Amino acid sequence: MGWTLVVTPGQALFHEGDRADRVFTLTNGCVKLYKLLPDGRRQVTGFLFPGDFLGVSVFDEHAFTAEALGECQLCWFPRSRFDRYVETQPAMERELYRAAAHELAAAQQQLVLLGRKTAAERLASFVLELADKASRSPERAGRFVDLPMSRSDIADYLGITKETVSRALSLFKSQRLIRLETLNRIEILDAEGLKDVADGGLEF
Repeated sequence: MGWTLVVTPGQALFHEGDRADRVFTLTNGCVKLYKLLPDGRRQVTGFLFPGDFLGVSVFDEHAFTAEALGECQLCWFPRSRFDRYVETQPAMERELYRAAAHELAAAQQQLVLLGRKTAAERLASFVLELADKASRSPERAGRFVDLPMSRSDIADYLGITKETVSRALSLFKSQRLIRLETLNRIEILDAEGLKDVADGGLEF
């Protein structure tokens, strides 16, 4: 039914304002979504992982830019053909409804994250969110969390600076909450402690 697409690191699948005429399923890699504000600043709105849909929209134009963080593989379909397929497949319709509900919940969580939490609480919440996503995928499950995005990407997602991201990670490391195995891979040593930070139960 679909076609395979391989994109290189930094390549955009589409840009904000492009016609939304294709639907994608991410099968490998990670994609970041972002918007450019009128003053030129960038707001990262989310990260997509294998199994996530991309390009499903009620509008004719994309509301954000989608960019590959590393080499990514996707399956894509013409939007019109995808819409016709969904109409005949109740299971797919339910899956899209589930995905839409999850996106709404994530958007509400992001509002709380940006509006009420401290920098340390935001970063702890983000790490735990990535750990939760990894736990749903057998090949990625465990106490290790991959960070395919840059510190700047994380900062633009959480509404803080990349220096603050680095300081908070160093703080988590000194408190034995995490271990930095590599620049882009974290080992969670104390999940409950990290959750306490995310919930505002611990002060730094």
